[in-house]
Amino acid sequence: MRYCDFKRKDGRQILELDHQELPLLRYPLLEQTGVVEHAFTTRGGGVSRGIYESLNLSFTRGDDPEAVMENYRRLAHVFGKEPDAFVCSDQTHTTNVLRVDRSCAGYGVTRERPYTDVDGLITDEAGLILSTFYADCVPLFFVDPVHHAIGLSHSGWRGTVGRMGAVTLEAMEREFGSEPEQIFAAVGPSICQDCYEVSADVANAFCREFAGHEREIMLDKGNGKYQLDLWKCNEIVLLEAGIRREQLAVTNICTCCNSRLLFSHRASHGKRGNLGAFLMLREKS
Repeated sequence: MRYCDFKRKDGRQILELDHQELPLLRYPLLEQTGVVEHAFTTRGGGVSRGIYESLNLSFTRGDDPEAVMENYRRLAHVFGKEPDAFVCSDQTHTTNVLRVDRSCAGYGVTRERPYTDVDGLITDEAGLILSTFYADCVPLFFVDPVHHAIGLSHSGWRGTVGRMGAVTLEAMEREFGSEPEQIFAAVGPSICQDCYEVSADVANAFCREFAGHEREIMLDKGNGKYQLDLWKCNEIVLLEAGIRREQLAVTNICTCCNSRLLFSHRASHGKRGNLGAFLMLREKS
């Protein structure tokens, strides 16, 4: 498996895998802010069976709802919360970002969501667990320790070409006064360039949006097929939006290369559960 090392070539630790009963991936960069709890889930530690084994977090892919709820209970326990602390996105590959507050607690887990078409969530209220979901697409984490605010966004190819990272930062600036240079950000585990083949229409959309960076983000395989680097694209988006390089962590963990550890839509041909990215502000001491 090519992308299973949790360190960069320069030796800097990117991700840490917690080998407790519920194995989770975490970013030391985000931990060092001291204001958040966060996690990116693996397949391990849950009760789901079959193609959903074992920590599936989707109620809509055919899994037993009771098993999914138990998976949420186990994850909530890690955060010191109950399942009604989660606030979930409703992902449809948009660049829509929603500010949520305490009145939204439980949406998507213990209560039906009153909103649709939301791929990003932001808040400045402690104790809410922002929740977005994955099986190859890109998670984006944002932590503003100055204004005590956070954001979490889902960025597939449509979100990435629409610069979802920049849209989320703009929403945090508008709602909380956040400034990009104050924010710590991370690009989460997702599909790598070697595994992500796209058609010419997708490649052309990226070449237009990322003009000048074509050689960094795209490999031409011929016959109208291209290999797209979503990690690099999101890194470019965030740096151009004002995130400091030293305050940005970019994954080197591919969901498709590591499909025993992580759910991957491409590796499983769609027969899979969902991973989750989770971000919560700690209570101020």
